[in-house]
Amino acid sequence: MSRTAVVTGGGSGLGQAISAHLAADGHRVAVLDVNADAANIVASAITATGGDALAVGVDVSDEHAVEAAFAAVRDAYGPIEILVTSAAIAGFTRFDKITLDEWNRYLAVNLTGTFLCIRAALSDMVAGKWGRIVTISSAAGQQGAPAQGHYSATKGGVIAMTKTVALDYARKGITANTVPPFVIDSPMLRQQQEEGKLPATELLTRAIPAGRLGVGEEVAAVCSFLCSEGAGYVNGQVIGVNGGAVL
Repeated sequence: MSRTAVVTGGGSGLGQAISAHLAADGHRVAVLDVNADAANIVASAITATGGDALAVGVDVSDEHAVEAAFAAVRDAYGPIEILVTSAAIAGFTRFDKITLDEWNRYLAVNLTGTFLCIRAALSDMVAGKWGRIVTISSAAGQQGAPAQGHYSATKGGVIAMTKTVALDYARKGITANTVPPFVIDSPMLRQQQEEGKLPATELLTRAIPAGRLGVGEEVAAVCSFLCSEGAGYVNGQVIGVNGGAVL
C-alpha cells in the first residue's frame, strides 16, 4: 500500500538511503533537508527511477519552518502517515570545552528538531488511525561516546522521547520505534576521519564483532520494515544496527 512518508535529513547519508528505500517500497516520499539542493538531488534520483518524491528545504530546529514544510507535504501528497527523523548534527568536543551555544545547537537540531517533526505529523496519524514513526538515534545515546557529551545526550533523549510517544499513541494505531546505528560508512564519517576526529576504518572495525562498518542500506532496510503494515505490533523498541557492537 502506498502511503505518504516524510524523511528528515533525507538529502544525504542515512536519510538518503532511507528515502530511496521507502520510495522503492512504493511510498510517496518527501525528502526534507536543511540543504535544499541536496534534497532536490535525492528527490530527482528517486523520480528518475520511477518513484514519487518531493524535495523540501527546512531547518528542523525552526518551529515555523517545520510547520510550513509539513503543510507543503500535505498539499502535495495528503496526510502524513510515515515519518523517519534522520536530521542531526554530530561532532567532537571535550566535555569541559563544550560552550553553551554549542550545547544548545545540538539540542535544537537533534532533540527539539525531532520533537517538532513528530508533533507536526501526529495530527494526521491520529486522524487516520494509522502511523509509523521511526527516529534515528545512535549507539552514543545508549552507551555514551568519547568527546560527544552533547551528541550522546541528545540521542539518549531521542530514545526516551520515542518510547514515550509509543506509549501515548499505541491505542491510536501509531507505532514509534528508534534505530540507533553504531558506525556507518557515510560522507560524515569519512569527513571526520579526514579531520582526525575518528580513527581509520581498520581501527574502528576492531570494536565491531561483525568486523566491518555498516552501510546506509542496512539501516534503511530496518526502517522499511518498521514503517510497514507488518510491523504494527512492534512498538517502543530500540532496534540497533551495529554489527553486534552494542548488545
